[in-house]
Amino acid sequence: MKKVLVLVGPTAVGKTALSIELAQCFQGEIISGDSIQVYRGLDIGSGKITEAEKQGIPHYLIDILSPKEKTSVADFQREARAAMEAISAKGKLPMIVGGTGLYIKAALYDYQFQPQDPRAEQLSEQLEQRSEEELYAWLLQVDSKTAAQIHPHNKRRLIRALVIHELAEAPKSELESRQEHKPIYDALICGLTCERQALIQRIEKRVDGMIAEGLIEEIRGLLEQGVSFDDQSMQGIGYKEWRGYFEGKETVSQAREQILTHTRQLSRRQMTWFTRQTPIRWFQMDQSGQKEQLIAEIEAWLKEDEAWKRR
Repeated sequence: MKKVLVLVGPTAVGKTALSIELAQCFQGEIISGDSIQVYRGLDIGSGKITEAEKQGIPHYLIDILSPKEKTSVADFQREARAAMEAISAKGKLPMIVGGTGLYIKAALYDYQFQPQDPRAEQLSEQLEQRSEEELYAWLLQVDSKTAAQIHPHNKRRLIRALVIHELAEAPKSELESRQEHKPIYDALICGLTCERQALIQRIEKRVDGMIAEGLIEEIRGLLEQGVSFDDQSMQGIGYKEWRGYFEGKETVSQAREQILTHTRQLSRRQMTWFTRQTPIRWFQMDQSGQKEQLIAEIEAWLKEDEAWKRR
């Protein structure tokens, strides 16, 4: 199986800078696993890497969609696998950086998606009329396992899970459990983390930096171009929390606090998910020697392959 290096971890833990260092060290090229960085113009709020920060390392799945377009896990699976094959064909190491657990698992495992049902769009439109509270309560009743993995205010994912349940007449979690999910790549999944209080401080510094860099102006510009808070692109953390501000209902401080809360909640859920669902190796990046240990483990993993031994 072809080798793929994966770096995951909470916002502000240092994935971007480390990914560049590792790509330079191991002849890697980087695939963004972030579901918002695929959108052009959503730069500051998604923490999108700049051209200068890339230092010449090729990046994939960044700025490939307009903010009005929709995307899905199945789309990411297809695009990420195409990128991994292209990178491997050049003799380089594919590296997926960032992304949710489901995105990573879909890319690396034999993960099958249900074929599109023509009734799905109509049902989605009907569910769109319900409140987030109603949708979450319904999902909790019919599929508590899936509900536990979705934020109560992530309306798009709530609707998708309920559509699957209604059309398949079975819980989404049950359908997924029937799949074997065999790995189709030799992936080393490395999770980056740090002490909780230090991470919170990093997140606060990052969010304040985004606001100072012009996040509010970026969102205002998107809205002036016809992008709506109802568009999928604006459902990510760092963007959706500003709806109340632009509707004149909330202050900058309130939007900031929502971003901080949602980011902390997401980091906890993701750490739990990866630990339970994947063979992940966690590295405490604020501890001495952890980066060196990470590099050593990557070297040992690569040398399991004869082609990499000869480099």
